[in-house]
Amino acid sequence: MPWLSKEQIAEARRVDLLTYLQEREPHELVRSAPGEYRTVSHGSLVMSNGAWFWNRGQFGGVSALDYLTKVQGIGLVAAVEMIDGIRAPIISSSLPVREHRQRREGKPLVLPPQSKYPTHLLSYLHDRGIHADVIKKCLERGSLYEGRYNGETVCVFVGHDDAGTARFGCVRGVNSDMKRDCSGSDKRFSFHLAANAAANGSLAVFEAPIDALSHATLFPEWRGHRLSLGGTSDVALMAFLERHPHIDNISLCLDADDAGRTASHKIVAAHAGDVRFSHITVTIDPPMLGKDYNEALLHAIRTKREQTQAGPRKETGLSL
Repeated sequence: MPWLSKEQIAEARRVDLLTYLQEREPHELVRSAPGEYRTVSHGSLVMSNGAWFWNRGQFGGVSALDYLTKVQGIGLVAAVEMIDGIRAPIISSSLPVREHRQRREGKPLVLPPQSKYPTHLLSYLHDRGIHADVIKKCLERGSLYEGRYNGETVCVFVGHDDAGTARFGCVRGVNSDMKRDCSGSDKRFSFHLAANAAANGSLAVFEAPIDALSHATLFPEWRGHRLSLGGTSDVALMAFLERHPHIDNISLCLDADDAGRTASHKIVAAHAGDVRFSHITVTIDPPMLGKDYNEALLHAIRTKREQTQAGPRKETGLSL
């Protein structure tokens, strides 16, 4: 998202702070009174009746966007990226927050209809540098397919529960920057590339499915699990760890930007304070080059191509 339209900003501004925190950073929420919440990071910030007020800064608002930019100090582009994909609830002021949340939960997952041939998907992922073997495995497992969403051709990334039932879906536009979670998606079962051996104790964590695929292309010899958070919230991570208690090493491969760094440090802090995960070693491993692992992959491909065109040179150790 290199630039923002007025529509993108307006859409992000429709999401209230409580909804954002429930979806992306539930570990930040602390119930302080009936219908009232505070946050772990900012104890003097109070949310009630759909609005929030930060006593320390002596200002407030409604939207999550104002909170991220004015309280957290995150840039506008990064803040909109963090909010992107959250559906703003249509709230009647006569209903309590608890009832609104209950109405949003329990919705059936609605995935886009599947195209007969994944021609556009294959072309798009090839342009993003994803290896054909990685794509093939995802297609065979049903965790990736080409579909149509709101009239657009999209890549559909699917997350399953332990029984193999689809519980989560998100779409990425093939010919646009459109990114959305499918209606009824359960973040606890986000897109996941399984380890070669089910008992493997290593887990790499990414913000987006395309970065998990990029990591699998860059490091085909790495045998652990790869999990997309679908943003920066740790909801998917916490749920994954509860279902896979054998995990003993986590590599946080979030984006190399303000939002990614902030989320990584919050996840480290949250795990340090949770006795269930005290045995897990957590490292922060953003891409060495570029904003995310797909940019790092594309850079590696360009470098290898330039070296090939320039003639034989000393091997760098990178194999694509």
